[in-house]
Amino acid sequence: MDFRTPLYGYDPRGIVEAEPRALAPRLPEMRGLRMAVLDNAKMKAGKLLTYTAEILNEEFAFSQVNTYVKRGFSYTATPEMIEQIAAGNDLVITAIGD
Repeated sequence: MDFRTPLYGYDPRGIVEAEPRALAPRLPEMRGLRMAVLDNAKMKAGKLLTYTAEILNEEFAFSQVNTYVKRGFSYTATPEMIEQIAAGNDLVITAIGD
């Protein structure tokens, strides 16, 4: 091999094709709402989310705090789980928790 031979590499970032979407509107008030906690099943996500939910609940006094756990961190939430979260909650928090 001489130095004129081109080198090729693999870019692990790949190409993501996604439609841009607007952010959800900010809630005017969170007090008394139903909060969903979506745990992605990573080792420390549950602890982080439980702690965060407790702090938020102290401040906003949610009427319910509902926890949902995905099958694993590499899986998306199922359409049924997303429907359940949307139907039974007013807001959702999630985190990676590494």
